[in-house]
Amino acid sequence: MPVIGLALAFSALVTSSTTPVTAAAAQPAAMPASQSVEEYVREYFKDAPVMIDIARCESRFRQLDSAGKVLKNPTSSAMGTFQIMASLHAKSAQDNLGLNIYSLEGNAAYARYLYERNGTRDWNASKHCWGKSQPVAAATQ
Repeated sequence: MPVIGLALAFSALVTSSTTPVTAAAAQPAAMPASQSVEEYVREYFKDAPVMIDIARCESRFRQLDSAGKVLKNPTSSAMGTFQIMASLHAKSAQDNLGLNIYSLEGNAAYARYLYERNGTRDWNASKHCWGKSQPVAAATQ
């Protein structure tokens, strides 16, 4: 199967399934040029609304800063829309899953990977923001 076909098949599988993401299938679909970051996140995580709230809280749906560089937390290595800790995850995401967390697609796909493995635990630092809008069961994962 061509790489783009595999990416599209994975995206459809991930957004419609509750099974964990596997390393072999972790290639996200590319964001259409006409789509905003918020639209991409809302579509990609339509099955996991808490992740939409997390992206809103973590980055206000931004992947890039005003200078066009990947959005970075000034006090940590957190990067991109889902503020993935690059110091902890960038190498593993790339080596094990083939994901570039510095791209929107890779950042969202790795966020899904973390969510499938750990629930919302990796974003507990911002729970005061996103946790208010979620049912108790989803917010305590």
